[in-house]
Amino acid sequence: MTDNLKHINSEAFANLGDGHIAYIRQLRSEDINAIFPTAPQMERGLKLWALLGADGSPIMLSDSRDAIVANAVENELTPVSVH
Repeated sequence: MTDNLKHINSEAFANLGDGHIAYIRQLRSEDINAIFPTAPQMERGLKLWALLGADGSPIMLSDSRDAIVANAVENELTPVSVH
């Protein structure tokens, strides 16, 4: 399978797992607007959790990792952590 991935174009790679996989990522409040442009300004220094589609599109933002995981499962997505 890894040999097949070496020959995949960037658009197909971005859509790999689309509709099936969601990424969980911890963010600081000052970095939220880069991913969630319409999010309101927040107090600096807060640690928040984001749920992102396989292509990186924002799905959900929360101060609770458990809420993010529950939302992914509820929407039949496989949550995976991103460091």
